[in-house]
Amino acid sequence: MNNQWDILKDSLSEIAVFSNPNNKPVSIEKYSSSLDCIGIGTDAAVFRSNLVPRFAFKVFAEDKLHKLHEEERVYSMLGNSPRFASCFGTHHNVLVLSYEDGDTLYDCIVQGTHISEQVIIDVDQARNHAIEKGLNPRDIHLKNIIMQNGRAKLIDVSEYNKPGNDFRWEHLKKAYEEYYSIMDGKKVPVWLVDLLRESYNQRSSNQTYEDFMKSILKFKALLK
Repeated sequence: MNNQWDILKDSLSEIAVFSNPNNKPVSIEKYSSSLDCIGIGTDAAVFRSNLVPRFAFKVFAEDKLHKLHEEERVYSMLGNSPRFASCFGTHHNVLVLSYEDGDTLYDCIVQGTHISEQVIIDVDQARNHAIEKGLNPRDIHLKNIIMQNGRAKLIDVSEYNKPGNDFRWEHLKKAYEEYYSIMDGKKVPVWLVDLLRESYNQRSSNQTYEDFMKSILKFKALLK
């Protein structure tokens, strides 16, 4: 299976991805009609092809190649784990990954899909696995967790080599334990989820989790 994606090497080589200042998403100038863009980040864009649907191709901007090699190293350290995507190698500025079907937890909240406690347990176990391998799992948020048949799979391990704790998972887990029952089974508007996400990202460094949650509970009446 690992070499099936070779048929796309020429198409992947044609993709032009450029980074932007101020941590803005990359720009894509051109790519082959045989590929579909399924995600855009600050370092790379992710593509998929119906010709080899089991793969996802993370194409990095040329000035971000060091991040490609860092991420490849993280996947190598993680080894085979059912809680993470798989890495099959690189091709110049392309990181070849397994395509992971399913909804992100962000999608689940917007759609009103139930998120079971098993998903939380799976993420904790995945983090423990990464720590045991000498990594520092961080940047774990709603869009980086996919739910597959009631189980969790983590994607985007690009920050697992960075130092420090961003507390994203700890806060997300605590919010699930304390407040998820309020929204369970209810569709939360996209604008509201994005507003809360941006408010969290922009909170002051001295604002505690408890203070942040108090400030957003005023939106509770908007859940139907």
